[in-house]
Amino acid sequence: MGFYNDVILPRLCDLAMRNKELAPYRQRAARAAQGRVLEIGVGSGRNLPFYGATVTQLVALEPAPRLLEMARCAPHPDTPVDLVEASAEAMPIEDRSIDTVLTTWTMCSIPDVDRAMTEARRVLKPGGKLVFVEHGRAPEPRVRWWQDRLTPAWMRISGGCHLNRDIADVLTRNGFRIDEMRTGYMNGLKPMTFMYEGQASPR
Repeated sequence: MGFYNDVILPRLCDLAMRNKELAPYRQRAARAAQGRVLEIGVGSGRNLPFYGATVTQLVALEPAPRLLEMARCAPHPDTPVDLVEASAEAMPIEDRSIDTVLTTWTMCSIPDVDRAMTEARRVLKPGGKLVFVEHGRAPEPRVRWWQDRLTPAWMRISGGCHLNRDIADVLTRNGFRIDEMRTGYMNGLKPMTFMYEGQASPR
C-alpha cells in the first residue's frame, strides 16, 4: 500500500476536494476565521484562497508530504502562511496561542480523533473558537446502516476516512460546546454526504 498511500491517494484526495460544491462551505469557514489561525489537515491547500484580512497568521498542519507539496503551490492571500508537516494528534503548537482552529473534511480521517480534539482545545486561547465543516453520521437509521457497513472497506481506499463518525459527539465529548451548527445533505450518495457545519468553543 506504500505507493498507493504515498502517490495515488494524495492525487485522489486533491481531485475529490476540487468538487465545486465544496467551495461555499470553504468560503464560509475561512471567512469565520480570525486572528492567528490553525488549520488542521490543510491537504492540497484548497482553503487557502478563501482566507481574508481578518486572519493575521495561518499555521497549516498536514501529515502527508505529497499533499503538503501541493499546498505550497496553492494560491493564497497575503496573510503569512506557515505550512507544517505534522499530525493533529501531536501538534507542534504552544498552549493557548491560537484564536481559531479550522477543520474541513478532516475529522473523518484522523486516526485518534479524540486526541486531536484534545490538542485543538489545548492550543486555543481563552475565548477562541473551532470552525468546522465535516461529513459524518447521518440521522436516518437506513443511511446509518449503510455508513456502518461501508466504512471498513472505505477506510482502506480513502486514507482512513470514516463515514460514520458523529461529529457533534466528537466535539462535545472532548470538551467543546457547540455554539452553532447546521446539518444536511450535499448532492450525492447519502452515506457520504451528510454535512456538519458550525462553530464550537472550549468549555
